[in-house]
Amino acid sequence: MPELFAFFARLDQLLTADQALWRLQPLKLQQIPWTDPSLLALLDGLSLDDCDCIDQSPERQQQLFGALWPELFALDIASPAMFQPQGLNPPFWLATDIGGRKWQQILLFAEATAQSELPVLEWCAGKGHLGRVLAQQFQLDVCSVEWQQPLCEQGAAIAGKLDLKQRFVCRDVLQHPVSDLFEQQQQVLALHACGDLHRSLLVQAAAAQSQQLDIVPCCYHLQQAADYQPMSAPAKQSSLKLTKTELKLAVQGQVTGGERVRRLRQTEMLWRRAYQLWRTELTGDSRYQPLASVPKHWFSGEFRPFAEWAAQQHQLVLLPDDDGSRYLQQAGPLLLTQRRIELVQHLFRRPLELWLVLDRALYLVEQGYQVQLQQLCDTALTPRNLWLSARIYP
Repeated sequence: MPELFAFFARLDQLLTADQALWRLQPLKLQQIPWTDPSLLALLDGLSLDDCDCIDQSPERQQQLFGALWPELFALDIASPAMFQPQGLNPPFWLATDIGGRKWQQILLFAEATAQSELPVLEWCAGKGHLGRVLAQQFQLDVCSVEWQQPLCEQGAAIAGKLDLKQRFVCRDVLQHPVSDLFEQQQQVLALHACGDLHRSLLVQAAAAQSQQLDIVPCCYHLQQAADYQPMSAPAKQSSLKLTKTELKLAVQGQVTGGERVRRLRQTEMLWRRAYQLWRTELTGDSRYQPLASVPKHWFSGEFRPFAEWAAQQHQLVLLPDDDGSRYLQQAGPLLLTQRRIELVQHLFRRPLELWLVLDRALYLVEQGYQVQLQQLCDTALTPRNLWLSARIYP
């Protein structure tokens, strides 16, 4: 399929030529790393709120940066065509315990992929919500594969209660053989299977020549290898050698969660930078040290309890009479610099994700499949909306 190969080549050229704009770690930088006067003038006038708003808006990104990098906004690297749903209307009780956005994604993927009467293999199924919709709405025979036994038991109980043709197989697909699960007359589905999980699926389904494959990949950095392992010949020939850290750029886009969520996110970034300054002063070590994730409600309180928790992560003790306010003051300008750098770096999130998805698409083409790349839904519903649909005909 020459258009997919040409699309990949264009993205590869763009990402290779502009590496200095995206292959960096903004959290570790204390000043803008570029010298272009036009770019520096643009960034110098932006506040934290400006950066947040622009980062969430492709239209504003193009307005601000389109003259500097027109190739980033050219039609030949624009996002693929959008799936146009007719809409499913399953009974309300089918959506029990499923969040609103997740339920919408499941319904869209079920409608988009229910194009045949082939038996379905649902990969990384959880409780089998997707398989349940396919079995109930389209009367398909579904095998749902999941490694967590409690989820399998809960899913099987629901399917049994509803008298659906859905069975569960509990297996760690990365640690145990799964070739017995794949057949030629079969449709294989994976909605937001991460990293090695969807890579393993593609390899094994292609080996079995499963007739239909539909995946919406996610979390490309969740892999065992330290560096990215290309799948297709063009990606293997590319000069881009991606680290696991660089792969995270492709999934840094977030769905806007409202003003409160945005403010909490800003506070979290500020506090994390302030704590790093505090830690550096205590230890004399200026190297960045990661911290675990914490619930967002932490960032509605005071800085000191968060700093104490962070210090415990690094086996440090903070002076009892220091509220950390001076570190917060020092962190403010550093955070603004970080966000300005990220604003440029994030222009390459989508091109990098398309590069990764096309690597998978071209691998499937090389295995004899006819492949389409589409958007399942708008990025406002989920940023991970790229849908690979592959068919092989006997």
